[in-house]
Amino acid sequence: MNVLFEEDGAFKAASILTDNDSSLQVETPTGRRAKIKAANVLLRFREPGCADLLDAAQAQAESIDTEFLYEVSGEAEFGFADLASEYFGHPPDAVESTAILLRLHSAPIWFHRKGKGRFRKAPPEILQAALAGLEKKKLQAAAVERMCGELLAGTLPPEFPPLLEHLLYKPDRNRLETKALEAACGDSGLSAPKLLARAGGLRSSHDYHLGRFLFEQFPEGTDFPPHDEAGDPADLPLAAVRAFSVDDAHTTEIDDALSVTPREGGGWRLGIHIAAPGLGFAPGSPLDAIARRRLSTVYMPGRKITMLPDSLVERFTLAAGTSRPALSLYLDVSSDLRIAGSESRIECVPIVANLRHHDIEPLFNDDTVASGNVPPFDFRDELMLLWQFATVCEAGRGKASASQLGKDYNFRVEWDAAGADGPGRIEIEERKRGSPLDKLVAETMIIANSTWGRLLDQAKIPGLYRAQSSGKVRMTTVAAPHEGLGVDCYAWSSSPLRRYVDLVNQWQLIALLRGEPPPFAPKSEALLAAMRDFELTYATYAEFQRGMERYWCLRLLRQEQAAHVEARVLRESLVRVAHLPLVLRVPSLPALDPGTAVRLEIEAIDLMDAEIRARYLELAPEPSSDAMEPEAAAE
Repeated sequence: MNVLFEEDGAFKAASILTDNDSSLQVETPTGRRAKIKAANVLLRFREPGCADLLDAAQAQAESIDTEFLYEVSGEAEFGFADLASEYFGHPPDAVESTAILLRLHSAPIWFHRKGKGRFRKAPPEILQAALAGLEKKKLQAAAVERMCGELLAGTLPPEFPPLLEHLLYKPDRNRLETKALEAACGDSGLSAPKLLARAGGLRSSHDYHLGRFLFEQFPEGTDFPPHDEAGDPADLPLAAVRAFSVDDAHTTEIDDALSVTPREGGGWRLGIHIAAPGLGFAPGSPLDAIARRRLSTVYMPGRKITMLPDSLVERFTLAAGTSRPALSLYLDVSSDLRIAGSESRIECVPIVANLRHHDIEPLFNDDTVASGNVPPFDFRDELMLLWQFATVCEAGRGKASASQLGKDYNFRVEWDAAGADGPGRIEIEERKRGSPLDKLVAETMIIANSTWGRLLDQAKIPGLYRAQSSGKVRMTTVAAPHEGLGVDCYAWSSSPLRRYVDLVNQWQLIALLRGEPPPFAPKSEALLAAMRDFELTYATYAEFQRGMERYWCLRLLRQEQAAHVEARVLRESLVRVAHLPLVLRVPSLPALDPGTAVRLEIEAIDLMDAEIRARYLELAPEPSSDAMEPEAAAE
């Protein structure tokens, strides 16, 4: 005698060895012996053999029409053997009964299980809903297969354009488009951005990296919402100075300017003039909401996203040929360059020139200043005096105002030029940090930020300070030393067009100078929230800037078809490429002392991942001015 039974959700057939009342000892066709409960037995039979039953029943079940089976079954619960008898019109044999059981079991939408071997047909409304759902899944599966095929063929499915950002940066795995993209990536071996770029969904690798940042930080876009224009500060006295700024060629948000005025009886009156957008709108205004949300201007090679609307920047930037509202710090300096006194004013400052690094540094640099042979140019004497003053102040603090060993890099992107890797041709200019221009600007800004920070602290007015102790820099609302700069306190106040904390400090200073209650009271929750949000946002923007600078370094190497580069060892397996702010890991680098010059072969550059693979070749002499070598024709 044989039995059909259910075990672990599967139907099995076996021969009976011992038949007890509540359990049976059986042997399967594979020779395995088992003990089963009598309650799990669905059918007892003699023919066919237990090894043939399920195969024969499955073959017959495939010919049974499920819909017809649904029609002939009654409304009440039934056993499979009873339905088999009614379906075949005679007492069914083991194969026929099992065939009905297998067909019922394989159609859970049509028949609901009610126990072992027992079923009940689904109510019509439930069946129709289930069939509709099944049809929908079939259509969805077909759509996924179609979109996957289009992607693999290099074509962007029509459903993709409105969803590209989400597919790239925040994919919803419940969407059919995401499933199709993942399937195509698996079949092609390409990442999502590379596959979409091949299909025409991404114009360039630059768009991919910039798009991620904008998606995460500017989900509503970079356009400014509608807003009122800033007010015009009235009745500001006109300063009797000739102020000038010193910036690089691409600076449009000119926050700071300087002036030098001889004093009667000797010495000078040095002016540090900071643009004053805080006079044009107040905390809590719509313009404040814009600045509060952005918190800082975002910088990247070739582009920037300003904190404030262009119309406001144009009104308050310290542009040459204008007289602009400013918060001025005047330093009375004796003939031996000691500060004898200071005064802060709110006024309108005439700006007579915007000096640019690339124009001035060929004439005013370490060599010409050290030799005393600075060629004549406008504001030469003022710059010489300011540099001498900065040198004295720097020595008095015992700290360098700018690193003498580091390098700065100017990135220039010619967007009208197109290349193999997308729009834009890049030039990167290396510039030694700590030039006379750097020093005099840095030192005067340190004086302004520390002086105004101390002014707020003495008046018991909270501000936003940068503090440093034990090498760790943090922000605080309480004046604290900045060990790295050697000052008692340091409140960012010199870039209110570009940083929200500077704008907040400017509002506090304006209130102090006018004798008005400050907008942010001690222990102000709004002030604390602004500080926390600024720290996080500023760090995010800085990380993005570093990432885009790395990207453009890789673009330069590809643009120049560099086959080899020279670099210096930083530490184990890490090097910095000569004349570029590019650090990379070289697994093949042997154990070498930091600072050792090496020569590397570039093996691959991946712009989507912003990665470069290089191989150590040999030791190199001091890196030459031409650190990149184009691929030789013979290679």
